[in-house]
Amino acid sequence: MNPYSDAKPYQMWRRAVARIEPHLVDPVVTPRFQLATSTRVGTAGSCFAQHIAKKIAEIGFNYLITESGDDLSHHEKVTRQFGVYSARYGNLYTPAQLSQLLDECFEGREFSETAWQRPDGRFVDPYRPQIEPVGFSSPDEVVYARKEHLEAARRVFRESEVFIFTLGLTESWRSKVDGAVFPLAPGVVAGSFDPEKHEFHNYSVRETTKILGEALDKLKNVNPDIKVLLTVSPVPLIATYEDRHILASTTYSKAVLRIAAQEYVEKYDWVDYFPSFEIITASSTGGMYFESDYREVSPLGVAHAMRCFVRNYTSGAERVEIEEIRDSRPERKNPGTGEMPAIICDEEAIDAVNI
Repeated sequence: MNPYSDAKPYQMWRRAVARIEPHLVDPVVTPRFQLATSTRVGTAGSCFAQHIAKKIAEIGFNYLITESGDDLSHHEKVTRQFGVYSARYGNLYTPAQLSQLLDECFEGREFSETAWQRPDGRFVDPYRPQIEPVGFSSPDEVVYARKEHLEAARRVFRESEVFIFTLGLTESWRSKVDGAVFPLAPGVVAGSFDPEKHEFHNYSVRETTKILGEALDKLKNVNPDIKVLLTVSPVPLIATYEDRHILASTTYSKAVLRIAAQEYVEKYDWVDYFPSFEIITASSTGGMYFESDYREVSPLGVAHAMRCFVRNYTSGAERVEIEEIRDSRPERKNPGTGEMPAIICDEEAIDAVNI
């Protein structure tokens, strides 16, 4: 006898991974809750969160959207990011962004920078700089649009029964004036970087864990019955501002986020973790779940992750097994076809202007 004599199959590498076909590996063991078709599900986070949102909507579950753009054409809805997340907050890559949005919604937090100007003279919201492709005509218009957005975000936080948040980055750019965190560095798509006003910050394990806990507590305070499903994006960083190799920075970022997520799975029974990161990056897949750039997740990888999600977290799993083949279709769609939009990732703007 030894401590591992009674180990369950999923606890042993040989039985859970090595002897299983890669596309059948399912690392979810005991999900803490399930989604019924009536469960109101809200989403936010990095770009990978959109895959889960799209799947929930596609299979007919109750995906909560508070900024729907129903009066717009399909093309406008796609380009202006209606329905990409539950509200039009753009990418919330870090726990700090989620925490400050909750403060803005419920504590009246205000920021020193309310509008950035683009090279073409139009203006953008610094905290969601790409949600309006044509920009805004004035700073006042940006402020007015943000007030409308905050009301929609409040509804997401108050009305979601399950809130799915995907952690994406630890690297960030923030204001030296008031500590506000931006999804993109000033100057990438709008505004101008000023070393007197802006700074780079890479969150530590301690900082990330603390801020994530604060965000979860704030969310629970405004919605006592909420359940939260955390995930970590498997998408590597597109750039690092640290003076080190991008691979090392990516590993650091994902490790910190994974540790922070685990802290609250162990602390709160209303928080769970879905291992999308582990599914996509597992060594058993041999890298086949990434596209040729080794960064974008392939439709095959998305299909595997979504099969595991549906099987474990939805009570109507049997009804969507036939969707498996459709799941493998390419993600990038023609906006004129009426199909779901491509995955929106603010971070890609860094690559676009620094080829």
